Amino acid sequence: MSDRTLIPRKILFGNPTRALAKLSPDGRYLSYLAPLDGVMNVWVAPTDDLESAKPITQERIRNVRFYEWAYTSRHILYLQDANGDENWHVICADVESGAARDLTPIEGVNAQLNAISRLFPEEALIGLNDRNAQLHDLYRVNLLTGERTLLQRNDGFAYFITDDHYNVRLAVAPNIDGSMNVLQPDAQGSWQMWMHIPYEDTLTTQPYGFSADGNTLYMADSRGRNTSALFALEMLSGAQTLLAEDERADLSKVLVHPIENRPQAAGFHYDLLRWQILDAALSEDFAYLETVSAGELDILSRAQDDSRWLVAYMLDDAPVRYYLYDRAAKRAHFLFTSRPELEGLPLSKMHPVVIPARDGLRLVSYLTLPQGSDSIETGMPDAPLPMVLLVHGGPWWRDFWGYNPYHQLLANRGYAVLSVNFRGSTGFGKAFVNAGDGEWAGKMHDDLVDAVEWAIAQGIAQRDKIAIMGGSYGGYATLVGLTFTPELFACGVDLVGPSNLVTLLESVPPYWQPMVNMMRKRIGDETTPEGRAFLTSRSPLSRADQIRRPLLIAQGANDPRVKQAESDQIVRAMQERGIAVTYVLYPDEGHGFAREVNTLSFVALSEAFLAAHLGGAYEPFGEDLRNSTVRVITGAEGVPSLQEALS
Repeated sequence: MSDRTLIPRKILFGNPTRALAKLSPDGRYLSYLAPLDGVMNVWVAPTDDLESAKPITQERIRNVRFYEWAYTSRHILYLQDANGDENWHVICADVESGAARDLTPIEGVNAQLNAISRLFPEEALIGLNDRNAQLHDLYRVNLLTGERTLLQRNDGFAYFITDDHYNVRLAVAPNIDGSMNVLQPDAQGSWQMWMHIPYEDTLTTQPYGFSADGNTLYMADSRGRNTSALFALEMLSGAQTLLAEDERADLSKVLVHPIENRPQAAGFHYDLLRWQILDAALSEDFAYLETVSAGELDILSRAQDDSRWLVAYMLDDAPVRYYLYDRAAKRAHFLFTSRPELEGLPLSKMHPVVIPARDGLRLVSYLTLPQGSDSIETGMPDAPLPMVLLVHGGPWWRDFWGYNPYHQLLANRGYAVLSVNFRGSTGFGKAFVNAGDGEWAGKMHDDLVDAVEWAIAQGIAQRDKIAIMGGSYGGYATLVGLTFTPELFACGVDLVGPSNLVTLLESVPPYWQPMVNMMRKRIGDETTPEGRAFLTSRSPLSRADQIRRPLLIAQGANDPRVKQAESDQIVRAMQERGIAVTYVLYPDEGHGFAREVNTLSFVALSEAFLAAHLGGAYEPFGEDLRNSTVRVITGAEGVPSLQEALS
């Protein structure tokens, strides 16, 4: 492949032109994230005059990644941490004055934005673990003054559920067996048992919220069934009504009325997103919106009077397309795409495929092929290709169809790319997610091996040119691939992956403690000799001497979830055995990348590393390494041109 055909990684992985667009509650403003001097900030414009957009936040180092409109329609609430430590601060920015106030000015505290209500537009509910690092107390915080008032002390709950009146209606308490109790406060302030969620349902059963009158709780519930469905539960009578279900997929999205808080549509993801309309009043709206653009339709936000909707269309081979929908006129007006520079580029289609595991489980997966490799457009290449198995994190997460920059970059460099929803992934019912219990480096890895063998048998992949790559759990899967099946993969790329399951569980952030019993049930118990022995047997660190293939490891120095020690210890074990490894460290990052310059340098290193071992193309480093904070700890010789770039 000629260098002239390569899509620059800056176009694929640089900051988007616009992202995460939202309408203000009164519909007057439209907000989105966009770069300000290279850092993603919140910009706001009158809805009918986007040309006058101006930045409302002034972050200079780390991108803003999460934000919400307050019901004042004048204030933006966003989260920010320092160098990836996930000690989030909740910051309130005034759209009109530009002033910003840190609502949680406490160092070393993990703040949570729990709720906002149209009934109290100048207040927010914020959780703070300043009293006890393991538990978040719930505060009412004034957005204008920063004054906070304790609403609910936390004496051992995972989280609270409130209504629009900021009443604490329910509390969720974890049990030692991994199950959950949902408790209700009585008139004396004591907590009474209200609902029990068995362990097997804990990842597929959770409340969505209360109706505006507070009489009905809407929830996803898998008890007594496999996939989670949308139910309405009457608080006084206890009557439960099924509203929407899909036998193949869990409930994934709920569209609620902006004032009444009642569900009007439910979304289910199996291979693709499919909507079920619950309120006939929206039937015409959906029927029209499905004609506006190709791609998966999502309703991002609605004005409180429901006159305007902000909608988006996700495509696999084009950027996200945003429209402003006028309900009265039944007309959608195109606003912008997330990355206009992608328009017209040779992007590849993503093909949903279902791969059978050896025990019969069906693994919903996504395959992307290089342009021109499938001449008759069957979804299969004309000849076997080098392939990258791209493993998602979590593991209690899933891969989705749609534009994926890693799929696009790797396909553009000449590789088939396969992402697999292995057992333990969410979204496919409780039997599927629970099938991953105790199967880290066991059947979860078998699923990945089965997917590789399927790709070889289908003529997609060349057996001797398959890489494994991923972040977080995907990084662990990469290490497992190179230690448990050392001859299967040609190389591996691990981003913030744990190498030792014992130390992983011993070093979780303190505010994860309410969920640790669930993690022990699903991964293994580090508190017993038998559990430690099992976890050790499933840890790549214990098999470091088995590594035969080249490995690139990247780590954020401030990662609170997968500590730097997880990467340090396997690198040290490899070095002690004389096994080559390339290890790079980012001193200003945590669990993944928040800074564009660091993302670009990691991608540059990864594509050069893969090219050396799979034979694909790669874009030269250019300035991407110099612009980032990356430190090459060891193994520069393992990446083409890296030593020259460093010197």
